Amino acid sequence: MKILLTGANGMLGSAIAEQLAKTSHSLLATGKGELRHNQLIFNEKSNYASMDITDEIASKHLIDAFNPDAIIHSAAMTQVDDCELNKERCYSINTQSTIELIHSAKEVNAAFHFISTDFVFSGDDGPYVETDQTAPVNYYGKTKELAEQYLIQSGLDWSIIRTVLLYGKTDHIKRSNFIYWVRDNLVERKPIKVVNDQIRTPTYIPDLAKGIIEVVERQAKGIYHISGDEIMTPYQMAIEVARYLELDEQLITPVDATTFSQPGMRPQRTGFKIKKALDELGYTPTAFKSALAEIFS
Repeated sequence: MKILLTGANGMLGSAIAEQLAKTSHSLLATGKGELRHNQLIFNEKSNYASMDITDEIASKHLIDAFNPDAIIHSAAMTQVDDCELNKERCYSINTQSTIELIHSAKEVNAAFHFISTDFVFSGDDGPYVETDQTAPVNYYGKTKELAEQYLIQSGLDWSIIRTVLLYGKTDHIKRSNFIYWVRDNLVERKPIKVVNDQIRTPTYIPDLAKGIIEVVERQAKGIYHISGDEIMTPYQMAIEVARYLELDEQLITPVDATTFSQPGMRPQRTGFKIKKALDELGYTPTAFKSALAEIFS
């Protein structure tokens, strides 16, 4: 199978590229600018090309030339507050660019696999199943919801893979994530305040990458919720990090979301019920404590 991947410079995209490079598929990993990830994704069947998804003409030419069987669209603007403060740019990246990529996919008859988010939901009554009604409370979630709706109506073979609060191993190239923020502050003995009234099912990035590839290889269609299966608050996650690394958990203070003044509202209770992914994809999430052992080994 010929697979084109967007967002290969991101935490998730680089993990997908790493795993796909170990398969028999032909991969064209794309990202904005030069490759910022290690060179392991290069082999006789894997390559990288710069592609700015907001450049409709250049993106179309690249897709036409590669002629993929499937497109995995993981590139996105994901910082909630940045999206709220820069709505035009957020819409351009998350919605308009997705629409244009869908048009290009239709021209080469490629299946389209779109990575979405728990933030398409209100957070009033999570954890959510795939058929629950979306109702985003911030602009980031709205742009992803709009892209989802367009894809559903596109006539393509499609999947939407929603996920929750990503974490995983990082390096000097990849963007940091929550567990490293906790570790770094505690190592420096800096007190931190962490939200304890927002419910999530945190997702280990290698698990998600594997789940996405399962969707692509099985040519699965429809919406899939892929995340961890443990319901946790960020505060509970932080405590587990402190205990695993034997750092001072007394430096961590639980607070509610009203403690912070943020431009973008966060849904209170999201997280996913992942039975569909378990049953149809054979998906098996890694336990949070086990993931910490892999990350900090």
